[in-house]
Amino acid sequence: MKPAHIIILLVVIIVVFGAAKLPDIARSIGQSAKILKKEMKELTEDDKPNPPSQNSTENNN
Repeated sequence: MKPAHIIILLVVIIVVFGAAKLPDIARSIGQSAKILKKEMKELTEDDKPNPPSQNSTENNN
């Protein structure tokens, strides 16, 4: 994407949402990304098998 396209895109976003709402939108997107990363991390941790625990019932000889 050329720099001119990026500038045009930013101008359109400012016109559509208004300059006052941009910080709120950015904050909301950041919070959503944080929640998404947290959930993805929890899902990958859930997929890992837990090592077998060595209970005292196994070693009672």
